[in-house]
Amino acid sequence: MASPAQWLAGARPRTLPAALSPVIAGTGVAVHEGAWDHPGDVWWKAVLALVVALALQVGVNYANDYSDGVRGTDDERVGPLRLVGSGVATPVAVKTAAFACFAVAGLAGLALAAVTAWWLVAVGALCILAAWFYTGGKRPYGYLGLGEVMVFVFFGLIAVNGTTYVQTQSWSWGALCASVGVGVLACALLVANNLRDIPGDTAVGKQTLAVRLGDRQTRELYLVFQAIALIMVVFVAATTSWWALLGVGFMQPASRAAAIVGNSKNTGAKLIPALQATGLAELSWAVLVAVPLVVRAALS
Repeated sequence: MASPAQWLAGARPRTLPAALSPVIAGTGVAVHEGAWDHPGDVWWKAVLALVVALALQVGVNYANDYSDGVRGTDDERVGPLRLVGSGVATPVAVKTAAFACFAVAGLAGLALAAVTAWWLVAVGALCILAAWFYTGGKRPYGYLGLGEVMVFVFFGLIAVNGTTYVQTQSWSWGALCASVGVGVLACALLVANNLRDIPGDTAVGKQTLAVRLGDRQTRELYLVFQAIALIMVVFVAATTSWWALLGVGFMQPASRAAAIVGNSKNTGAKLIPALQATGLAELSWAVLVAVPLVVRAALS
């Protein structure tokens, strides 16, 4: 039986900024657009959106742990603990934990759909399927180099725009630009993770985008994602309020991560600090863009 601390480690808490950031950014845009003019009406929708995002993130982490573990992909790892691969938890237990998280996300999403739009049920079902088939099923798309594409779509475009929509019931350019900024940083987090795992993934035939591109081009792609995130701060400011330019502060942790990834001598465990800094950069981007928008709305 795995201990509570091991279950927590298996949930991969360092990936949680990828769940928090889109909800924070989407809520910031929603508030700027007047969603909280009557706070009692909609603030709890942001909470439900956060529950959905966190449950999906933890669920996909457990699902990946299960699927990679039973395939033997995690037998030799550089990174944090994997429950199945290390043998501290049974595959059945980890799979059950994954589906329990998906159930929580589904229930919270169903509540949002009931008070917003029923077509959101289809979007939620698609999110759960994408979470499972990332490494699950006979032909997981994570093994085909499509992980970054799906992360951008689900933890960027859908998560941010969806968060804004359930609070405003409308679409906006500000939310779209924010979704790109958050999405590319979520991709950067995955790129840094897969860069670290190139040797192990290559050995077991896991064709991630990093494996397909190779070490040098993967590092270059990481820097491109950071550059796009910086440009998107300006785009969000141009479509909402110039107060959002405070979001450039995300470059402090981002530049630290870029220095690590940009050095070809940093491989394996030496890339773990880059993962931490990238997660912090994504969260900083969302907070430093969203909070000024909320403050600006409160003062207007």
